[in-house]
Amino acid sequence: MTEVTDTAPHAGTWVVLPTYDEAENLEGISAAILAALPGCHLLVVDDSSPDGTGDIADRLAAEDPRITVKHRAGKEGLGKAYIDGFEVVLEAGATRIIQMDADWSHSPDYLPALVAPLDSGADLVIGSRYTAGGGVRDWGLIRKVVSRGGSLFAKIVLRLGPNDLTGGFKAWRRSALESVQWERVHSGGYVFQIETTYLATRAGAKVVEVPIVFKDREVGTSKMSKSIIGEALVVVLQLRWEELRGRGPTAQMETDTGHD
Repeated sequence: MTEVTDTAPHAGTWVVLPTYDEAENLEGISAAILAALPGCHLLVVDDSSPDGTGDIADRLAAEDPRITVKHRAGKEGLGKAYIDGFEVVLEAGATRIIQMDADWSHSPDYLPALVAPLDSGADLVIGSRYTAGGGVRDWGLIRKVVSRGGSLFAKIVLRLGPNDLTGGFKAWRRSALESVQWERVHSGGYVFQIETTYLATRAGAKVVEVPIVFKDREVGTSKMSKSIIGEALVVVLQLRWEELRGRGPTAQMETDTGHD
């Protein structure tokens, strides 16, 4: 069993790792995450994977006290998995929270660079494919156009600064994560990534991007679908419509302040 002390460099840092049918990836990615951030903790949020991912997570947790597992009753969507995971790590006292994929598309090698800006004033750090030095690998033209176009569409419609709004490799300062009005999140799916950056920005978070190269999964099956793309378009327009009607998160926060 691995022993860890609270004096390790990344004590207080938690990585939230949602899983569904990631049996082929989980053990390797878990080891790489813990090696990249000495002293960090890892929370695996498994949606009752039929391939036994949850059982593997339980075994890893029994072998290493840095690993915790949250089992969910079924597949309820990526966004819900993250929200449930955030609740667990905040209750555990996390000061820095990282979210990432379990399929190696987000390389653990980037983790030190991802968390570093949190120590110099950033509230939310996005591992960005669309900033200088970033990129994607092993993608076809259509997927590149859809991903880049989706981020650009959200950036323009919602008037946001970051270039990569659809990516899910992020590091949060605790206070920024706590500032997100979770009751305003519309989506339990992948558009959750756009919504959380939008809500954090409207709450006043300082958001920065660091370059990453996103590599498509080598094993397992991608969860991307046409319905996810359609949902993203609808939710982005809905968020803008709410703002135009004075019902966006900024207006809500001002109203709440007025009642204090």
